[in-house]
Amino acid sequence: MAKYFDVHPRTPQARTIHTVTDSLRSGALIAYPTDSCFALGCRMGNREGLERIRSIRRLDDHHHFTLTCENFAQLGQFVHIDNAVFRAVKAATPGSYTFILPATKEVPRRLMHPKKKTVGVRIPDHVVAQALLAELGEPLVSSTLLLPGEDEPMTQGWEIKERLDHVLDAVVDSGDCGTDPTTVVDFSSGAAEIVRLGAGDPARFE
Repeated sequence: MAKYFDVHPRTPQARTIHTVTDSLRSGALIAYPTDSCFALGCRMGNREGLERIRSIRRLDDHHHFTLTCENFAQLGQFVHIDNAVFRAVKAATPGSYTFILPATKEVPRRLMHPKKKTVGVRIPDHVVAQALLAELGEPLVSSTLLLPGEDEPMTQGWEIKERLDHVLDAVVDSGDCGTDPTTVVDFSSGAAEIVRLGAGDPARFE
């Protein structure tokens, strides 16, 4: 049964954030709010959590997982990024974008695209997500909470708790965070390719 945490959207309760991150360190899989939909999240080293995300969303081996990072310094530990791409990504973060980039050796192989050796990275512009990442001190492996066969992600924490109670460990709710996922920009070839239109304005990469 998933624990339900009602978190203030502008001033998250420190004790609650601490409780959630403790559960993440103990292997929890959570649903949490971002600046573009709710996401499923677990620690990088949590193999079981990763498989649970795959199962909930029915993802194949070619799905790009995202490392949701607190800041640019943390993001830079996990992807290779040249100067031109650096400037473009830096100007768009934090924000509703996910960037596909070549992964460094810090990224577990199971999180990389099996052929391209790439991974998704993002920095959310959301107070609660940032509080969780700051307390955890490492990225969250994340995937948009979009269930199989549905056109839009769930937007209500209580609904997530009700429908996924048996497969999640915690639901962090701070109110509505929209239905548009991130805009995904693939920089793995060096040039920007928009592979999914979402909440982030794609014009800056076109």
